[in-house]
This record gives sequence, C-alpha cells and structure tokens, in this order.
Amino acid sequence: MRTLLLTAALASLSFAVSAQHHASPVGKWKTLDDKTGKAMTISEIYEAKNGTLAAKITENLGMSATCEECSGQYKGKPYVGIVTLWNLKANADGSWGGGNGYKPSEDRNFNAKSMKLIDGGKKLEIKGCVAFICKTATWVRVD
Repeated sequence: MRTLLLTAALASLSFAVSAQHHASPVGKWKTLDDKTGKAMTISEIYEAKNGTLAAKITENLGMSATCEECSGQYKGKPYVGIVTLWNLKANADGSWGGGNGYKPSEDRNFNAKSMKLIDGGKKLEIKGCVAFICKTATWVRVD
C-alpha cells in the first residue's frame, strides 16, 4: 500500500510539473519554414535578465552553416547563437508581446506583436509585423 501511495504521489507531481511547463513558452521550439513547412532550427525561449522573454537559435536543422543573408553583426556567422526574439513582455491575457524580432533567413527585423501558446502549449504562434504587414509563424514544442 505504501508503494502504491508513493507511486501515485510521484505521478501527480510529474503531471503538475508537466502542466505547469506547458503554461509557459520557456523551453525549446522547432521553427518551420513559412513556405515549405520544413524544420529550420531549434530555438530556445528563455527569461532575460530584465524579466522579459527572448529566444535564440540553439540548433541548425539543415540550413547552410552560416548566415550569408544576414547583415551587420550576424553576417557570415553561424546561425546557432543568433537572437531572434527579445523584450517580449507578459500581457494580462496570458500572451506576450511588445517586443522585437529578427528573421535571419530574410535578414529582416520586425515588431513582435504577440506570442501565445496554442494546442495545449504544444505550439506557439508568433505574430510579427513590418510596418502594417503582419505574418504569423507557428513553432512546435520539442521538450
């Protein structure tokens, strides 16, 4: 009986940690090409020192090794380590926004209007805008 209770307690703790994990975008995400749907990178969303959320590429899944399309500080540098989102702040509705982004494959900076979990925390929708043109990308959780 004691073993059964211990097993049940550990299982419920594991479920609680898993559920809590999926309530936050912090973690690793597979990014997908807008046109082909092919996996491009693994990006990690993390809490920055100023309390906002940020993301950086941690793994390259088949793109060229270096960012030849990039300009400035990332020109000719490896994709791994490029910061793609920063300064995302929590909103009252559970989403994040008001930050900035960079899409290395297009060498484009954008306003990160919103980032929200969907599909029970298994996916993440990121809406970015350049002027009045907005696009939404969907990332898939990998951890």
